[in-house]
Amino acid sequence: MIVTGCEKTKLPLHRPVTIIPTVNELVSRYRKEEMPERGSTRRGYEVWIKNHILPRWGEARITDLQPYPVELWLKSLKQLSPKSQSHIRGVLSILWTLAMRRGDVPTQRNPMELVKLKKAKKRRRRVLTATEFQSLLEALNGDITLRTLVLVALSFGLRISECLGLKWKDVDWMNGTLNIERGVVKQIVDDVKTEESARSMSIAPELIEVLKDRKQASQFSGPEDWVFASPAKLGRLPMSYSYVWERLGEAGKAAGIGHLSSHCFRHTYRSWLDSEGTPVGVQQKMMRHADIRTTMNIYGDALTDDMKEASQKIARIALGRA
Repeated sequence: MIVTGCEKTKLPLHRPVTIIPTVNELVSRYRKEEMPERGSTRRGYEVWIKNHILPRWGEARITDLQPYPVELWLKSLKQLSPKSQSHIRGVLSILWTLAMRRGDVPTQRNPMELVKLKKAKKRRRRVLTATEFQSLLEALNGDITLRTLVLVALSFGLRISECLGLKWKDVDWMNGTLNIERGVVKQIVDDVKTEESARSMSIAPELIEVLKDRKQASQFSGPEDWVFASPAKLGRLPMSYSYVWERLGEAGKAAGIGHLSSHCFRHTYRSWLDSEGTPVGVQQKMMRHADIRTTMNIYGDALTDDMKEASQKIARIALGRA
């Protein structure tokens, strides 16, 4: 039989069939190609993926993850806080975006944006007064290591991971600066939280003396040694966060100011900067916040003197010499 040109056009066209990937497959791609490198961030993502997402949606196609079914499922996870449920939704949104970017599914509005969840209650941020902080220092008089850590945390507004990540080589005694270069989370050395977090901070003369006393009293005082080295680990690692958390709780009760978290020092630092009349732009620079980088960059590095003055004020308040 001879097929004419006209009849040829009536033959069915064979188009490639797009195979919609499963959540398992997308998770594998995400782990290889896009999972954040920072250890603590990766661990957080893996918790949501292993414990919740894969057990429920692993074999499902990504297109099965539609707003209403996902919303009902998240609400059924009553053991999780609204904030945790929101984190899980965020990971699902990342997987949807990955599928669209790779062309596995048509580009569209991310369905996870339509998932409604109960808003998490804002936690009350604990801010210490100068008097309360002095009471805490008195309660820590018998523990020079933790007392110094608390002073450093508040005087620079450092995260606890950044405090534990300090090495003696980070202290520039001649120029009076402290370099923030790394963090330690669950005894794993990692990068600081953001690029803006890595910064050189001015050390008040009074605080330099505190650090010198700490260095002289420590059996681990080499350049590569941890400032807050753990004797139990023979100096190979800094103190553990769990130890710091427990001792802070005990000291807070002894000082009559109740339970304390390590992050309250960062909140207190910002509050004290504000109460001392530190310009907002300087505060943002000293807090090393990544999400307000543009604002900070407007001021550039011309704020060095203002930052040094503000740092000295906070250290003096912390040491009770204001």
